[in-house]
Amino acid sequence: MNLTLDIGNTRIKWALFDGPRLADSGVTDAPSLAALARRLSWSRAAVCASGHADLSPLLATGRPVHRLTAASPLPIALDYATPQTLGPDRIAAACGAWALFPGTDCIIIDAGTCITIDHLDATGTYRGGAILPGIEMKFHALHTFTARLPLLEQIDGAASPVTGRTTSESIVAGVLTATRFAVEGFVQHYRSRCATARVLLTGGDAARLTAAGVSALQHAERLPHLVMTGLNNILTELNIQ
Repeated sequence: MNLTLDIGNTRIKWALFDGPRLADSGVTDAPSLAALARRLSWSRAAVCASGHADLSPLLATGRPVHRLTAASPLPIALDYATPQTLGPDRIAAACGAWALFPGTDCIIIDAGTCITIDHLDATGTYRGGAILPGIEMKFHALHTFTARLPLLEQIDGAASPVTGRTTSESIVAGVLTATRFAVEGFVQHYRSRCATARVLLTGGDAARLTAAGVSALQHAERLPHLVMTGLNNILTELNIQ
């Protein structure tokens, strides 16, 4: 059994794989990681973590633990000028796309604290992409860096208006419509290079991004475990210990 973990700023997403099959998954936090590592039955682990994540609860089990970096053996090529700065979550998502759709151009949209939009081409080469502020980050920035604008949140299921007629509506219009236009523009850009490119959507804010009315996501493939699938593929196909 392969254990895969995506360690973020506030929570840890994990998935357990039996070969290519997803056997179990969930969400935990750093204080609960040791108990999780003891409770689950796994033989090796792959970790996607930004910053200085504490992996000691995993290492204490004595089982092999691989922390993904751009220097890891990968099933894809990285065409990126500064691979040492490339987020491991972006690498893992691209590897997951290649595992699921080999030989296919993919536009990978990961909606989280930030929104990343990346391009993996049909040769299995990661070509880079874009990093945008996420929906929540935009709302907080408008409130934090101004004197009078209130802190708002997206109403789930509500598409963004283009023209707000109150200050609150204008904030929602600015945040959600700007996000919608940005995502649609990037998808259009990549599809101008490859009209058959698949659009893959993942991340904790995927539902909110769809609710914002992004037309490019109407037929996107929702893959909530794309990062974990990539980590599992790296462990399995390359036999990383």
